[in-house]
Amino acid sequence: MQVVVGGGIVGLSVAWRLARAGRPVTVVDPAPASGASHAAAGMLAPVSEVTYTEEPLLRLGMASLRRWPSFAADLIADAGLPTTGLTPVTPAEGGPAPRAGRAPTDGGGLDFRSDGTLDVAFGADDLAALDELATFMEKLGLPVERLTGRECRRLEPMLAPSVRGGLLAPGDAWVDPRRVTAALLVALERRGVPLVRARVTELIREGGAVTGVRLAPPGHDVPAQPPPGHGVPTEIPGGRDVPGEIRAERVVLAAGAWSAELAEVPVRPVKGQIMRLRSPQPLLGRCVRGTVHGASVYLVPRGDGELVVGATQEELGFDRRVTAGGVYELLRDARELVPGVTELEVAEMVAGLRPGTPDNVPLIGPSATPGLHLATGHHRGGVLLAPLTAAMLQGEESELAQLCSPLRYRDIS
Repeated sequence: MQVVVGGGIVGLSVAWRLARAGRPVTVVDPAPASGASHAAAGMLAPVSEVTYTEEPLLRLGMASLRRWPSFAADLIADAGLPTTGLTPVTPAEGGPAPRAGRAPTDGGGLDFRSDGTLDVAFGADDLAALDELATFMEKLGLPVERLTGRECRRLEPMLAPSVRGGLLAPGDAWVDPRRVTAALLVALERRGVPLVRARVTELIREGGAVTGVRLAPPGHDVPAQPPPGHGVPTEIPGGRDVPGEIRAERVVLAAGAWSAELAEVPVRPVKGQIMRLRSPQPLLGRCVRGTVHGASVYLVPRGDGELVVGATQEELGFDRRVTAGGVYELLRDARELVPGVTELEVAEMVAGLRPGTPDNVPLIGPSATPGLHLATGHHRGGVLLAPLTAAMLQGEESELAQLCSPLRYRDIS
């Protein structure tokens, strides 16, 4: 039997794929789907988020993006969700994104869409930097399209008149993480996977190996559940607190920013504040991002009219407070991109903790300690990399798995 410690999108995806393969698995988390996955915007954007020093992340992201359509289709089927609007095209290999006028779909209940990301520039310096990035992307063979300011506004009429130009990554996609985690919980329940609503206090170690987990007493230090989201149940009927211990042949540590509390892993919390706005109709047709006052900001539209604006990056430890400064910066920068955001209703402000590693590459696979596997340290890419992570922990993608191997940090135990 295997135990997955952590009920975010990564841990739930790992458990679901193990269950689909017929392997006994138990998930342990005091409040599943309430952490970083609950706060995340859900951008599946390996192309538009590429940087000059993180090509390994690009390879991982592209591979996982190719898995997302089949991952979504399987999840929709397992959770019994409607398939209306599910995009069948593999985003990383599909053609150019449709131009303005395409109505948003519901992504088959997950709000999964592959209409691309539009990265915009304001001043001449911004445009020059974007052109340099486009040249780098083209050298890597990535599908990108340079646009004038007028072409940007043709794609997204609500953009500010000051936009000087842009870059379209037509293969990028996005999904609603709250719908995904809710569907994963339902799919796991339908497959009879136990969900233990308890906090793991330590890993059980015997003879130099990890052989299980020790749990906090029932009701001890259990966070409050988040509000139900988007009409899909967020709890598994029969979820229960189990005192004592759970023995396992393999423990998969997928506890996100809290992973270092249970094992010697180089994972730290990186705070991100994010804003959700609401309007009767979607303000944008695709993800829009840009640099404003030296800070990166993005806007992710949902099919129901929600607009997710994010996100700050703050090295403040386990601080989950929403601050006035964070709200101000997000709204200020979003308004520069899309002035109409000031007319929208503020639906929510939330802060999440991303699990960062020293090299920004996640820790996926067996550790140096027998019985302990890792699925943590995904930083900004947890939603994007969930399908690939689940595949790697079943022995797939062996070449890419070397990039993520925990063994690159010899002191992990």
